[in-house]
Amino acid sequence: MSKRIVPFFCNLLGSLILLSVIVTCLPVTLPRLWGYEVYNVVSGSMEPQIPVGSILYVKPAEPEDVEENEVIAFHSGDAVVSHRVVRNKLVEGELVTKGDANPGEDLNTVPYSALIGKVEYHLPVLGRIMFLYASQIGKIYVFCFAACGVMLNFLASILRSRNREEA
Repeated sequence: MSKRIVPFFCNLLGSLILLSVIVTCLPVTLPRLWGYEVYNVVSGSMEPQIPVGSILYVKPAEPEDVEENEVIAFHSGDAVVSHRVVRNKLVEGELVTKGDANPGEDLNTVPYSALIGKVEYHLPVLGRIMFLYASQIGKIYVFCFAACGVMLNFLASILRSRNREEA
């Protein structure tokens, strides 16, 4: 009986490890198949609506179609910012934005060329996982974690074949 328990638990643990890696990767990778860009929230300018550590799903949009009160993502220098649209200045080709937690409108308007798209969804906490997966050390950890899952499944297979040979 004990000879079957160890391979079972190795297989179970290995499968759970692999499943956890896959499940945590899905919210970052799967939406890209449907045309979404995925971003991590690192500042509190949109709190409490969109908390720090959230993951944003941004769908490309035409600047002319952006309406007041929609949350957009746009390039601001080297950063990607997500703020709420206060006004869409069609003639000037720019958007006036404001972070929900900020006291006033943003000092600089957003030119149409800087628009990435509309924020369709956000999920709290998952941005921290995305940050981990995007870092070099995070990729190494995830790879090693997945490799442990594979090795545990191999170990379970080896133990089962030895048990069959002994029987």
